[in-house]
Amino acid sequence: MANSDMRPVPVIDTRAGGPVRHAREGRERARALRDECLAWLPGPAAAAMPLLDAVSRKWLVGSASPYVDEIETIAAELDFSGVWFLNASYQWGCTTCARDVGGHPWLLRMLDWPFPGLGRHVEMARMSGTAGEYVSVTWPGFVGVLTAMAPGRFAAALNQAPMKRRTRHPWLRPLDLGLNAVHTWRQVRHMPPDQLLRRVFEQCGDFATARRALQESPIARPAIFTLSGCAAGQSCVIERTEEGHTTRDTHTAAANDWFERRDGWEARIGGRSFWSYGVEEAAENSRSRRDALMAWRGQTGSAAFGWVAPPILNPFTRMTVEACASSAVLRVVGYERVLPGELPQAVTAVGEFAPSVAA
Repeated sequence: MANSDMRPVPVIDTRAGGPVRHAREGRERARALRDECLAWLPGPAAAAMPLLDAVSRKWLVGSASPYVDEIETIAAELDFSGVWFLNASYQWGCTTCARDVGGHPWLLRMLDWPFPGLGRHVEMARMSGTAGEYVSVTWPGFVGVLTAMAPGRFAAALNQAPMKRRTRHPWLRPLDLGLNAVHTWRQVRHMPPDQLLRRVFEQCGDFATARRALQESPIARPAIFTLSGCAAGQSCVIERTEEGHTTRDTHTAAANDWFERRDGWEARIGGRSFWSYGVEEAAENSRSRRDALMAWRGQTGSAAFGWVAPPILNPFTRMTVEACASSAVLRVVGYERVLPGELPQAVTAVGEFAPSVAA
């Protein structure tokens, strides 16, 4: 997969200074990413970015976010619009799996987001908290955690949950999306799920403590967490609403639907317009991605990322991850759509964090 002409995903040491230092030292990279993301948006949306920033800032300041001061500092340091919006947005869809291979739990992750540039500019940031160090797969300017590995503790990833539906017709999906956003903005004051995941990596010393925190801490939006520990059998998927949870220890793969279908919820599907697919098609898309990744049988090393293929690979794929906390290994590849109409391709070589690499 890796091309010798491609640069690997870099490892950035931000243990002292955290996301603020990451943004300050990565100012040019953050600006390049922001410009690529804006180029994808319709003209009016790009022009409205200062307004979207203001709305995002108002909600985050009024929420239980523990990192508002960091975002404020980063926005001032970078001095361009989009920082608040980035830190209040939510990824489109993902596929994850946690399972044992040779007695060691592994976490596999495919992140899907419509914004171009996320794969080209992805980085691994070495971070530190009261519970120890961890490595986050992230971008300069973003304070939350979507995918990370804490050596000797656990690895975890966040998926977007299915969408709450008040209507049924496909053409009314944008209305439901807007109503859900308004509900969160006006009535929900819990912390965003990506910021909860960061706090878990900073404060939780083991798999059991992390699992409990991800199950019990209120969050601003429904989410799906996939968690793997260091001992055999330490794998689970935690399906979250704002204040409730369902956890399973078997079939520990997840996409963007509840494992058990629930009335009033609809699976997410990436790479398609809101009105071009049916409810059952969305559910089948999520189920097929989840089941395909669950069929992985542990091909790592020279066969790493052999699982990256349709239906897991899709038009919005931006990065893939393999992580093992017990071995302290984290591998990342960035993806972008290179040719119109074709599936994304790897645009980075494999970036790896491991004890020997870190040393």
